[in-house]
Amino acid sequence: MSHTAHIPSHRKPRRSASKIALRAGVAGGVLSTLAVAAAAGTANAAEPVSETIEMPTLTADLSAQIAQSADATQQAADSYESRAEQDAAAAKAAKQAKEDLAKAEKKAEAERKAKAAAAKKAEEERASRATERTTLSTQSTSGSGATASASDSVAPASGSVGTVISFLKAQLGDAYVMGASGPNAWDCSSLVQAAFKQAGVDLPRVSQDQSVAGTPVSLSNIQVGDILYWGGAGSAYHVGVYIGNGQYLDAANPSKGVVIQDLSGYPASGAVRVL
Repeated sequence: MSHTAHIPSHRKPRRSASKIALRAGVAGGVLSTLAVAAAAGTANAAEPVSETIEMPTLTADLSAQIAQSADATQQAADSYESRAEQDAAAAKAAKQAKEDLAKAEKKAEAERKAKAAAAKKAEEERASRATERTTLSTQSTSGSGATASASDSVAPASGSVGTVISFLKAQLGDAYVMGASGPNAWDCSSLVQAAFKQAGVDLPRVSQDQSVAGTPVSLSNIQVGDILYWGGAGSAYHVGVYIGNGQYLDAANPSKGVVIQDLSGYPASGAVRVL
């Protein structure tokens, strides 16, 4: 036996395999823990970077939203402006329509008054002519026989019909000449035309046209101043003017000239009224 066998050895004791394995496991665990911690720390440290990377995306989305909001606001403003313009146009149109209506009503009222005045005047003229015809008819009774001379005639009352009759009687005794138009010779139609022209009535020149120039009246209802015609309406061959009391005045023919005659001796075919 060695003399040093009882002395403890200064050499480090050999570790057993189990202890080594245990320590290695502990070390590995520690290292794993550190690795996990480091990874966590790295992850935590990377979070701000991740947020910084995502910011452009968030900013782009926000810009799009703002742009959409701006477009919506502009559309609303445009719609409001358009509505305001439409309302203004409608108000202007309504005002104009009101003014037009007032003008139309005023014009219609003026036309109604004018028509009423014209109707009243026409009625007064009809009444005046009726009175005049009655007077002329009464005056014509002073003449007798189939013919009369200018000295036998009585001056008619004033007025359009009276003017016609007065002119006709002033021509009594003038000659009858076919185609003549006065002042001292006439044919039947030229005498009638000239007489009514004195009253402001323009008649056609020939008998055929004069027979349809006015309003047709029956022979039973003829009045002083009515035009009498012989032959058919539109194809008459002779005309004269009724002067009342069954008599008419005409440019008869070359042998008689301008005379007053009785209808009973030479009945007319028809009559028209122009006054």
